[in-house]
Amino acid sequence: MGIRYEKDGRVARVTLDRPHVLNAMNRAMHAELAEVWDDFEADDDLWVAVLTGAGERAFSVGQDLKELAARQVDGTAGRSSFGSRGKPGWPRLTERFDLVKPVVAAVRGYAYGGGFELAMACDLVIASDDAVFALPETRLGLIAGAGGVFRLVRQAPFRVALGHLLTGRPMTAVRAYELGLINEVVAAEELDACVDGWVADLLRAAPLAVRAAKEAATKSVTMPLPEAFAAEYEWEQRRMLSRDALEGPAAFAEKREPRWEGR
Repeated sequence: MGIRYEKDGRVARVTLDRPHVLNAMNRAMHAELAEVWDDFEADDDLWVAVLTGAGERAFSVGQDLKELAARQVDGTAGRSSFGSRGKPGWPRLTERFDLVKPVVAAVRGYAYGGGFELAMACDLVIASDDAVFALPETRLGLIAGAGGVFRLVRQAPFRVALGHLLTGRPMTAVRAYELGLINEVVAAEELDACVDGWVADLLRAAPLAVRAAKEAATKSVTMPLPEAFAAEYEWEQRRMLSRDALEGPAAFAEKREPRWEGR
């Protein structure tokens, strides 16, 4: 088993658990992860997920290249380009475009290749000061096909992003923070506490409002503003008609903490 999946109250804790290979992701892990994300999405009791890597050396170094090389030798690898359709674990987190529950990445050590792509697919990224990010695929005759070539140019300035994509040069956590790729950088020993603080803040917010905000932000980001205002958002409709939409103002008026139901 390469994945640990734990339910901690409202929080799903997902750990990439192959520290002996720096949490490189093989086909079996991707298949496990698909089941995890399916369960997280379907479980109404879970409101937030935290994704991390086991050990102190790596979040994940991406694809298990030894497995890929072996499959190339025996002729089972086939050709691949963008996305995971037809591969184990589809749709992977990098392509779960309709997942509205928030996912927080806790990154320590190497976040290379598919590991960096996973982090960019999360909603919040918290990193330790020893974290390092890179998309080194071009150095291996490959391409960052799990969304790296698309997300990096959207999440960082285009020319800076292109420089990293074309050369595979790594960046420090501080540099990633300066580029707006991550939310916070802390000392390694403070990472868990910092992530827990962000999770607590997410859980203080109304879950349907969080999902509505995520959906509207991600779907509208490339729209002109008039189109964004006029578009329809499924989760905003759910929020608007929910009991929680009444509970928030009532709790404020009554000077008490709101009791969110997620409905």
